[in-house]
Amino acid sequence: MPADSDPGASGGQLSLPRTWRPLGPRIAGVVAIVVLVFIVALLWIGFEQETRDAVTPFQRGTVVAMFGGGVACLYALVRSRVQARAEGIVVVNGYRRHEYDWAQVVAVRLDAGAPWVSLDLADGTTVPAMGIQGSDGSRAKAAVRELRVLLDRAHPPGD
Repeated sequence: MPADSDPGASGGQLSLPRTWRPLGPRIAGVVAIVVLVFIVALLWIGFEQETRDAVTPFQRGTVVAMFGGGVACLYALVRSRVQARAEGIVVVNGYRRHEYDWAQVVAVRLDAGAPWVSLDLADGTTVPAMGIQGSDGSRAKAAVRELRVLLDRAHPPGD
Protein backbone atom coordinates (compact mmCIF):
# COMPACT_ATOMS: atom_id res chain seq x y z
CA MET A 1 0.00 0.00 0.00
CA PRO A 2 1.54 3.39 -0.94
CA ALA A 3 2.40 5.78 1.86
CA ASP A 4 -0.05 8.37 0.45
CA SER A 5 -2.94 6.09 1.40
CA ASP A 6 -1.71 5.84 5.00
CA PRO A 7 -4.32 7.60 7.15
CA GLY A 8 -1.61 9.17 9.31
CA ALA A 9 0.34 10.60 6.38
CA SER A 10 -0.16 14.25 5.65
CA GLY A 11 -0.27 13.59 1.89
CA GLY A 12 -0.38 16.83 -0.06
CA GLN A 13 0.67 19.07 2.82
CA LEU A 14 4.37 18.14 2.79
CA SER A 15 6.65 20.74 1.30
CA LEU A 16 10.38 20.69 0.73
CA PRO A 17 12.82 21.19 2.28
CA ARG A 18 11.69 19.23 5.33
CA THR A 19 14.00 18.47 8.27
CA TRP A 20 13.61 15.90 11.04
CA ARG A 21 15.68 16.01 14.22
CA PRO A 22 15.55 13.69 17.24
CA LEU A 23 13.80 15.22 20.26
CA GLY A 24 14.79 12.84 23.07
CA PRO A 25 18.55 12.86 22.40
CA ARG A 26 18.53 16.65 21.99
CA ILE A 27 16.88 17.10 25.38
CA ALA A 28 19.19 14.53 26.99
CA GLY A 29 22.27 16.20 25.49
CA VAL A 30 21.37 19.66 26.76
CA VAL A 31 20.44 18.34 30.22
CA ALA A 32 23.68 16.30 30.42
CA ILE A 33 25.83 19.32 29.57
CA VAL A 34 24.04 21.53 32.13
CA VAL A 35 24.30 18.88 34.85
CA LEU A 36 27.97 18.27 34.08
CA VAL A 37 28.81 21.97 34.33
CA PHE A 38 26.83 22.25 37.57
CA ILE A 39 28.54 19.24 39.19
CA VAL A 40 32.06 20.32 38.21
CA ALA A 41 31.41 23.88 39.44
CA LEU A 42 29.91 22.59 42.70
CA LEU A 43 32.88 20.28 43.29
CA TRP A 44 35.38 23.05 42.56
CA ILE A 45 33.63 25.46 44.93
CA GLY A 46 33.48 22.72 47.59
CA PHE A 47 37.25 22.27 47.60
CA GLU A 48 39.27 24.15 50.20
CA GLN A 49 41.59 26.84 48.85
CA GLU A 50 44.60 24.68 49.72
CA THR A 51 43.26 21.85 47.53
CA ARG A 52 42.49 24.23 44.64
CA ASP A 53 46.02 25.64 44.82
CA ALA A 54 47.46 22.09 44.64
CA VAL A 55 45.83 21.39 41.27
CA THR A 56 48.45 21.67 38.53
CA PRO A 57 47.86 23.29 35.13
CA PHE A 58 48.21 19.84 33.54
CA GLN A 59 45.42 18.47 35.77
CA ARG A 60 43.20 21.44 34.94
CA GLY A 61 43.92 20.93 31.24
CA THR A 62 43.00 17.26 31.55
CA VAL A 63 39.63 18.12 33.12
CA VAL A 64 38.97 20.75 30.45
CA ALA A 65 39.93 18.30 27.66
CA MET A 66 37.65 15.58 29.09
CA PHE A 67 34.81 18.07 29.42
CA GLY A 68 35.40 19.25 25.84
CA GLY A 69 35.39 15.64 24.61
CA GLY A 70 32.12 14.94 26.38
CA VAL A 71 30.52 18.09 24.95
CA ALA A 72 31.80 17.17 21.45
CA CYS A 73 30.20 13.70 21.71
CA LEU A 74 26.89 15.10 22.95
CA TYR A 75 26.93 17.79 20.26
CA ALA A 76 27.48 15.14 17.58
CA LEU A 77 24.35 13.33 18.75
CA VAL A 78 22.33 16.54 19.04
CA ARG A 79 23.19 17.74 15.52
CA SER A 80 21.98 14.56 13.81
CA ARG A 81 19.22 15.17 11.28
CA VAL A 82 17.50 13.94 8.13
CA GLN A 83 16.58 16.53 5.54
CA ALA A 84 14.45 15.96 2.45
CA ARG A 85 15.14 18.36 -0.41
CA ALA A 86 13.93 18.55 -3.98
CA GLU A 87 17.15 16.92 -5.21
CA GLY A 88 17.33 14.17 -2.55
CA ILE A 89 17.93 13.30 1.09
CA VAL A 90 20.68 14.68 3.32
CA VAL A 91 21.60 12.53 6.34
CA VAL A 92 23.78 13.99 9.10
CA ASN A 93 24.96 11.39 11.62
CA GLY A 94 27.25 12.97 14.19
CA TYR A 95 29.92 14.84 12.25
CA ARG A 96 29.38 12.97 8.96
CA ARG A 97 27.12 14.24 6.22
CA HIS A 98 25.80 12.08 3.37
CA GLU A 99 23.73 13.21 0.40
CA TYR A 100 21.60 10.80 -1.63
CA ASP A 101 19.57 11.41 -4.76
CA TRP A 102 15.95 10.25 -4.54
CA ALA A 103 16.78 7.53 -7.09
CA GLN A 104 19.38 6.07 -4.70
CA VAL A 105 16.89 5.55 -1.84
CA VAL A 106 14.49 2.64 -2.33
CA ALA A 107 12.97 2.25 1.16
CA VAL A 108 12.71 3.83 4.60
CA ARG A 109 12.49 1.44 7.55
CA LEU A 110 12.03 1.79 11.30
CA ASP A 111 12.03 -1.79 12.55
CA ALA A 112 10.50 -2.63 15.93
CA GLY A 113 13.09 -1.95 18.62
CA ALA A 114 15.48 -0.26 16.20
CA PRO A 115 17.30 2.78 17.62
CA TRP A 116 16.85 4.82 14.44
CA VAL A 117 15.63 4.77 10.86
CA SER A 118 17.44 2.85 8.12
CA LEU A 119 17.52 3.89 4.48
CA ASP A 120 17.78 1.06 1.96
CA LEU A 121 19.81 2.17 -1.05
CA ALA A 122 19.61 1.02 -4.65
CA ASP A 123 23.11 -0.50 -4.47
CA GLY A 124 21.93 -2.95 -1.79
CA THR A 125 23.47 -1.16 1.19
CA THR A 126 21.69 0.19 4.24
CA VAL A 127 22.45 3.55 5.84
CA PRO A 128 21.46 4.58 9.38
CA ALA A 129 19.62 7.90 9.67
CA MET A 130 20.07 8.97 13.30
CA GLY A 131 17.97 12.10 12.79
CA ILE A 132 14.80 10.02 13.28
CA GLN A 133 15.17 8.13 16.55
CA GLY A 134 12.91 5.21 17.46
CA SER A 135 12.89 6.45 21.06
CA ASP A 136 10.78 9.43 19.94
CA GLY A 137 7.80 7.05 19.56
CA SER A 138 4.84 8.44 17.64
CA ARG A 139 6.92 11.42 16.51
CA ALA A 140 9.36 9.01 14.82
CA LYS A 141 6.54 7.01 13.23
CA ALA A 142 5.03 10.19 11.80
CA ALA A 143 8.43 11.22 10.43
CA VAL A 144 8.83 7.82 8.74
CA ARG A 145 5.36 8.13 7.17
CA GLU A 146 6.20 11.62 5.88
CA LEU A 147 9.53 10.47 4.47
CA ARG A 148 7.82 7.52 2.77
CA VAL A 149 5.27 9.89 1.19
CA LEU A 150 8.10 11.99 -0.20
CA LEU A 151 9.91 8.86 -1.40
CA ASP A 152 6.72 7.62 -3.13
CA ARG A 153 6.43 10.98 -4.88
CA ALA A 154 10.01 10.66 -6.11
CA HIS A 155 9.35 7.08 -7.32
CA PRO A 156 5.90 7.12 -8.94
CA PRO A 157 4.33 3.71 -9.75
CA GLY A 158 5.54 2.23 -13.02
CA ASP A 159 8.91 3.92 -12.68
